Amino acid sequence: MLLQKTIKNFTQNPKNDILSGLTVALALVPEAVAFAFVAGIDPLVGLYGAFMMGIITALFGGRPGMISGATGAMAVVMVHLIQKGNEVGDALATPIENLGLQWLFITLLFVGGIQILAGVLRLGKFVRLIPHPVMMGFVNGLAIVIFLSQLGLFKENVGGEMQWMSGSSLWMMLGLIALTMGIMFGLPKLTKKIPAALTAIVVVAAIVIFGNVDVSTVGSFIKDGGGEGLQGGLPTFQDQIFTLFYTIGDNWSLILSTAVILAAVGLIESLMTLNLIDEMTETRGSGNRECVAQGSANILNGLFGGMGGCAMIGQSIININSGGRGRLSGAVAAVALLCFVLFGAPLIEQIPIAALVGVMFMVVIGTFAWSSFRILHKIPLTDAIVLIAVSAITVWQDLAIAVIAGVIMSALSFAWKSATMIRARKRLKDDGTKVYEIWGPLFFGSTTAFNSKFDLATDPEAIEIDFIESKVGDHSGVEALRNIANKYMHAGKKVTLTHLSPDCKAMLLKWNPEFDTIIENAIDDPRYHVVTDMMDAEV
Repeated sequence: MLLQKTIKNFTQNPKNDILSGLTVALALVPEAVAFAFVAGIDPLVGLYGAFMMGIITALFGGRPGMISGATGAMAVVMVHLIQKGNEVGDALATPIENLGLQWLFITLLFVGGIQILAGVLRLGKFVRLIPHPVMMGFVNGLAIVIFLSQLGLFKENVGGEMQWMSGSSLWMMLGLIALTMGIMFGLPKLTKKIPAALTAIVVVAAIVIFGNVDVSTVGSFIKDGGGEGLQGGLPTFQDQIFTLFYTIGDNWSLILSTAVILAAVGLIESLMTLNLIDEMTETRGSGNRECVAQGSANILNGLFGGMGGCAMIGQSIININSGGRGRLSGAVAAVALLCFVLFGAPLIEQIPIAALVGVMFMVVIGTFAWSSFRILHKIPLTDAIVLIAVSAITVWQDLAIAVIAGVIMSALSFAWKSATMIRARKRLKDDGTKVYEIWGPLFFGSTTAFNSKFDLATDPEAIEIDFIESKVGDHSGVEALRNIANKYMHAGKKVTLTHLSPDCKAMLLKWNPEFDTIIENAIDDPRYHVVTDMMDAEV
């Protein structure tokens, strides 16, 4: 069954997948190179990383059509590790050049192991707990980050120093960007059989090459950054890393902490991207399978000299918008990227940066949730604050921190609202028994309010606490109920607990077996059976 599904994902629309994959491959080149520069390593390491991440996740990942490669979020985390490794390598009695890069390869082995473990333990499902305001803040912040990352491409080499473009070079850059965006906007209105992004890149590149226009290209971008060009060979096995473990010494805490952060950043960014692509395509991927595939790809990167990575939201959206839906699109993108390195470097280096910037600007427009402006004043204030905060933190820090902060803020807001919802309706039975009908969830946040509902001193000799419209949610709730019942019992008053859920009964009896005499099991209200059956079904 799995084999048939995989074959279907490869053969359902090969033309669109191949053309879309080629488009994505072109957009991957400057991104991989730029992130390699951010991390302070050779551009080929970034390109190899993008290839290995792309091919493994395309073939075995949890989301057909999603593109993975070297990413800026992970590159930023790598910087300190690489710098520290280089310092240690230079200080050795026999100096080791680029030791920081070797430490990165070692770290990626641990990153991969952590991510595979997350998949095996089925932790990918927790992406479902991310609230919608966090998701909207994520895509808005991400759109801003993608936009800001393109601004660095508006610099040119002047006398060996990178300076902002001005004059004719700036206007030429803006003109080519506008032409690229115009083609991408207008072509789909005429025909959708040809990928608009690929057409725009080809047209703009042809104008620059045949018109002999002097603009910044992929080749000049690499050389301005200190690289020697795209040309390289196949990735090679990095067997030397197994002989360099001794150099780590007292820095194992740095290796392991960096591995944990990289694994977390990679998984959060990938699972959020997977969730977004699910919404765009109205299909559903497997988060756990993506965790395992991404972990395997990062181990492969460590063994064969790539910088590692995770899902790339911008390239994934380019792929989806260009018609790429199957695994073939990601595989073509990865293989094409490697072919650029092996055979097509001279041609790819002539592609103007403006064309690629124009493509990414269209991605920014398509990524940003413009509807958030329209609904901002209609949603609860706390949700609006979360949306804006996640967007800001994504720009200020990174995606992982923003998502974690957003989930925590949403969870605290939910807990506070739930804590204030608990009520106790009071009435007297004909026999004089005072009934407390509890309404709302009893959990750690509402225990104080729950305790305040009872008046031990003035209550009659018989008390009934009815949970027909309440649910004891956690151990704090059970403990609060146990304490209030004990207070009544110690005061010599009769207390009866009714309509308790089975799990709450079990916990109470485990702590106080004598509670069996105060819990009423003969329940005659049909609503209780419905609620209990539903809870059992959920468990």
